[in-house]
Amino acid sequence: MNTEPAFDVIILGAGAAGMMCALTAGQQGLRVLLLEKSNKPGKKILMSGGGRCNFTNLHTAPENFISANPHFCKSALSRYTPWHFIELVARHDIPYHEKELGQLFCDRSSKDIVNMLLDECAAGGVELRLNVAVVDLVVGAQIKVTTDQGTFHADHLVVATGGLSIPKMGGSDFGYQLAERLGLSILPKRAALVPFIFTDQHKALFAALSGSAIAVSVSVPDQSTAPTFQHQMLFTHRGLSGPAMLQISSYWQQGHALCIDLLPGIEVLAELTASKSHAPNQTLVQWLSHHWPKKVAEALLTWQFPDWAVRSLQALNQQQLQLVANWLGGWLLKPSGTEGYRTAEVTLGGVDTTALSSKTMACQTQPNVYFIGEVVDVTGHLGGFNFQWAWASGHAAGQALLESKRS
Repeated sequence: MNTEPAFDVIILGAGAAGMMCALTAGQQGLRVLLLEKSNKPGKKILMSGGGRCNFTNLHTAPENFISANPHFCKSALSRYTPWHFIELVARHDIPYHEKELGQLFCDRSSKDIVNMLLDECAAGGVELRLNVAVVDLVVGAQIKVTTDQGTFHADHLVVATGGLSIPKMGGSDFGYQLAERLGLSILPKRAALVPFIFTDQHKALFAALSGSAIAVSVSVPDQSTAPTFQHQMLFTHRGLSGPAMLQISSYWQQGHALCIDLLPGIEVLAELTASKSHAPNQTLVQWLSHHWPKKVAEALLTWQFPDWAVRSLQALNQQQLQLVANWLGGWLLKPSGTEGYRTAEVTLGGVDTTALSSKTMACQTQPNVYFIGEVVDVTGHLGGFNFQWAWASGHAAGQALLESKRS
């Protein structure tokens, strides 16, 4: 194996955070080596947003992130905002649109974002190597990285290796192992922004409705600090998915129940009582079909109230209508689990932020090593927030690298 010339910084991982850090450091004159174990950079970027990449969110705020230290993300997010990234996108003439709730997507393809980042890296003279396997890594006053493509030396190391989510896209525990080697704590990890599965009697019910969706509001009764999310719930062959379910999965823990308001914003008992007066011959299924697809209304009502579903409203007394309203306003379900890292968009938990500088992302005890992106215990909500954390943390480390060299 040959020994390559020294670099100012070696970055492990050419994902969103790694490429942002590389282009930031490279364009400031630093010699940057970007190593990626996969055969192409930005694999998760390419698959995100259904292939159109939900690259940021206009409403990004610290409240959109989960961390044992909710204040940690504030510094980086305040110094690199969605508008900074939008400016970069506009400079590359990439057409985009706001889908909903501040979520920005490419009009054409996620490839536009990856190509933009690669062009920016090239402008900074970043050396990118793909299909690289790290064999050994020595961390000291200098960094030595031994790979199957040679041995590389640098003054600094940036770990942007991501988390455990979607292993086929490159998810691994490499970054966590390295952090532990350096004496950093790793907070408990689990799959987040992930669909729920059911193995009980609900599985067949949900499978029969697979592909159907309704608007719901969902919360976790056992988690008083968890927010309530209102959005679409999608029935799948294995359970429940859709934006509302993915969001709440980041707060749900094994063994806990979900509380689902099936008709959010509607005074169900008042509406049922009024309908009973002006359309007494209408059945429960017919009434609910005004709000949901008939297939869903029929299946869920027959499941929950088999003796009442096709009765006329006139045939139901006030107590029975109250029971229907109670169920629609707070259906308690206990998932068997989630689909796990295989389909999870992110990994919750990770490198404990108490060991890192919120300004630079550097280790407190090893200041020439930085951790950025998903490997850190900062997890965003669904809707472009995790990409914004990648851009912000990558930019913070990139800026800090220059300051460190100057000092």
